[in-house]
Amino acid sequence: MDNVKENEEITPIGDLAKEVGLTTRTLRYWEEVGIIEAAERADGANRGYTPYYVRRIKFIMKLKELGLTIKEMQDLYVAYGEARQTEKMIPRLIDILDQHINKVDERMAKLASLRKEIVDYRQRMAQKFRLGSQ
Repeated sequence: MDNVKENEEITPIGDLAKEVGLTTRTLRYWEEVGIIEAAERADGANRGYTPYYVRRIKFIMKLKELGLTIKEMQDLYVAYGEARQTEKMIPRLIDILDQHINKVDERMAKLASLRKEIVDYRQRMAQKFRLGSQ
């Protein structure tokens, strides 16, 4: 990661983990797979995260909530590039989100079908029970 700018606030990993509701292990894992980076302060103190990476971590959490995989996040990071070019990342993000929308639509259709089967089966069982108990 680039050197930390002078006077740039660094949030320690433990503090950030508590703030965003993650474990320090999750943050370290995200570093290992290359979707975030920590900074080492100039004075050699503990590593932590600059405001940019705090925002990035919150964005990653949202992507995870939307169902993106680590691999998809790595692809986005590559698309974003070292130059931090949002215009390169956004089209890729839209493609990934479109794929997820299609997957959700497929799951919803399967669940609707399953629900209908369960309702039909329940009705048949209720009718049999009523017939058999008379």
